[in-house]
Amino acid sequence: MPASGSAHRSSAVTRDTLRQQIADALRDEVLAGRLPAGQHVAVKEIADQYGVSATPVREALVDLSAQGLIDLEHHRGFQVHRFSTDDFRDMVEARTLIVDGIFRRAAQRFPDAVTSPSALRSVRRRAEEAVRAARAGDLDILIGHDLRFWRELGCLVSNRYISDMLDRVRVQSWVFAVPYLRDEEVLRGRLWCGHSALVDAIAHRDGPAAQRIVAEYNDHSLALLDGLVTGQGQQ
Repeated sequence: MPASGSAHRSSAVTRDTLRQQIADALRDEVLAGRLPAGQHVAVKEIADQYGVSATPVREALVDLSAQGLIDLEHHRGFQVHRFSTDDFRDMVEARTLIVDGIFRRAAQRFPDAVTSPSALRSVRRRAEEAVRAARAGDLDILIGHDLRFWRELGCLVSNRYISDMLDRVRVQSWVFAVPYLRDEEVLRGRLWCGHSALVDAIAHRDGPAAQRIVAEYNDHSLALLDGLVTGQGQQ
């Protein structure tokens, strides 16, 4: 009996791990624009692609549906969610409120833990990588480092719900923006690169400076995407 129970637990762990791996891989495909908005996602095709059964693929798609990236349509299967410009504006507002909450919580409860060099070391490293990628206009590298930067910044408040909400909104923001950005021939010098400045403000416990940097970032994001969306509409 113990052996059987152990085998059952091992099988469950393997299945859950596979489900997560497939969800992560598909999320990366959506982020990269290789699974574009509105595209139907066939469970069997993905299962064949990864050499797995349909069950973990279906479960992974349900997980991505909960994250707002995949639409589950009754009797029609799955398709990649299509975000609008209004959605993007709401995302920017939401992530602003979340980040403001992070700063307030950090200032009130974790001043030393959050602002010490050791606490910020990894976040600063992510920031530097993101800045280099942004200045070079390397979108794929920027997305990875940018998401990890904000994820680690959110984790500084020691509240996984806050961190998870911020990560979800930031992923959705990138999913909306990527198709427009990929249509641009040159991105060098056009992408926001204030990550390191934000870390410096946090390290100096300068809340107003941090909030100003985030506000400038949001203004930059909205102006850039408005220009790209308008430009495509005129083509």
